[in-house]
Parts: sequence; C-alpha cells; structure tokens
Amino acid sequence: MAAAAASSASGSPDSEDASMDPETQDPSLSYRDVSPNNSLQAEQLPEKPSGDPPDSVSNGGEANTEKELVELKIIWNKNKYDLKFPLDSTGADLKQKIHSLTGLPPAMQKVMFKGLVPEEKTLREIKVISGAKIMVVGSTINDVLAVNTPKDATQQEVKPEESKKEPLCRQKQHRKVLDKGKPDDVMPSVKGAQERLPTIPLSGMYNKSGGKVRLTFKLEQDQLWIGTKERTEKLPMGSIKNVVSEPIEGHEDYHMMAFQLGPTEASYYWVYWVPTQYVDAIKDTVLGKWQFF
Repeated sequence: MAAAAASSASGSPDSEDASMDPETQDPSLSYRDVSPNNSLQAEQLPEKPSGDPPDSVSNGGEANTEKELVELKIIWNKNKYDLKFPLDSTGADLKQKIHSLTGLPPAMQKVMFKGLVPEEKTLREIKVISGAKIMVVGSTINDVLAVNTPKDATQQEVKPEESKKEPLCRQKQHRKVLDKGKPDDVMPSVKGAQERLPTIPLSGMYNKSGGKVRLTFKLEQDQLWIGTKERTEKLPMGSIKNVVSEPIEGHEDYHMMAFQLGPTEASYYWVYWVPTQYVDAIKDTVLGKWQFF
C-alpha cells in the first residue's frame, strides 16, 4: 500500500508536469488553442461593415448612376429650359422629355446638338457634355393647323408641273448666274450622300446677283445668317416660309436653293451651287421635320 501510494505520489507530479508542458499537449488542445484565433477572426468579420468594400462599391454604383446626369439647356421658340438628364438615355428619350416640357410631340421635333440628334443613340455616344445647349425646332399641332396648308399644298402641286415643263436651271433668270460656272472656292460635294450641317458656314456659293454668299446656321439663336460682301442678313428661322431646291442640270451633285421670306415666290432668296449632301439638312434645320407630316 505504501509502495503504491509512493508510486502514485511519484507519478502524479510527472503527470502534472506533462500536462503543464506545452510540447506534450494533446493535439486536440492545440486545435482548441487555434480555434480561439479563428473565432477572433470570425468575431472581427462583423466589424467590417464600417468599411465593407462590396457594400460601398454597390452604393458607389448607385452614386455613379446619379453622377451620370448632365445639365442641358433646351432652347425652343426663344424659350429656355434647364434640365438634368441621364447621359445614357437615347435621343428618343430626350424627345419624350422635351414633349413634357414644351407640349411639342416627338414626331414633330427636330432636336439638334452639332447636327440632328439620332433617336437610337445615347447622349454619351454623341458626346453631349454638361452645360450643352440643345436646339429644338418644330411646331405644335395647333401651330401646324394654323398654317395655310391648302395654299402650301397648291404650291407643291403646281411646282412639279412647272419643273416638268422647264427645269428651274434653264430659266433665263437663273441661267445668267449658272453660266458663270462653279465658284473657285465652291465647297466639295458628295453625290448620293446626306450629311449633317458642318460646324463652319457654308460658303463658295452665288446669290441671284452673282455675288458670293455664305450661309451660317446660328442654332442657339434660331437664326439663319445670309452673308455677302456688303452685309449680313440675320433671319429668324421661323420667318422662313419654305425652302425649295433643284439639282443643277449637268452638275447634279450641286443644287440651286431658294428661301421663301414672304408670302409669295417673289420673296425667294436664291442661292446657287449648294453641295447636295447638305440640302436635306438645310431644309430640316430651317423648317423642322414637321414639314413632312
């Protein structure tokens, strides 16, 4: 008994020493030593919301979406509207917004920013920047109905008959100008193409008296400037009743064009040697798309 007690007494210090020795600890104890560190890491994870990158990125994405708004100045009929509009919206979306501001139906709008704004492209694609001025040309349905359409229709019906009898370019009043030939500084033409108006004035053309003339389209002022050596006429686009044109015989890549400034054809202001690729753009700019409806 005494020997057993002594043996147990002598063994207990060894067992205590073994339990106290970190190198002889059971692996499970080591696992438990590591797990608190893992639990500490797990406890630290909830603290990350204060600087949680995914959440901030998500919120930042919404913030970026808000920053994609651009400030626009819409100009229509001497009225100006300040507007903030999404940069990734299309030209068609912008027309709908303009409709809500002005009452001008989208189908009767001509929206311009460095030329006509394509309905299918976004404002980002056509490089609209904040502070850009958007020019709108067109008339409301009431304005269109107020126009003397029967008279216009009669003119449109008569003119094709007249052109069948004799092209305008063969008439004596025009022949004397056309016989001078192309001006030396006439602008290049692109037959069969349609282009937006250039950012520079259209020059290198003749007027009815055979003098040099240039056309400058001041979209922000809604004006057409007709410049000669002697003077510059600044015409509100709304005052121009009609625009007619006809290819020059033998030079079909150029047109002769007239701006009707009064109630009759006697008020036509003729311009010769207009590059054909700009003819439709000139008509759209001056009259607006509503002329086709």
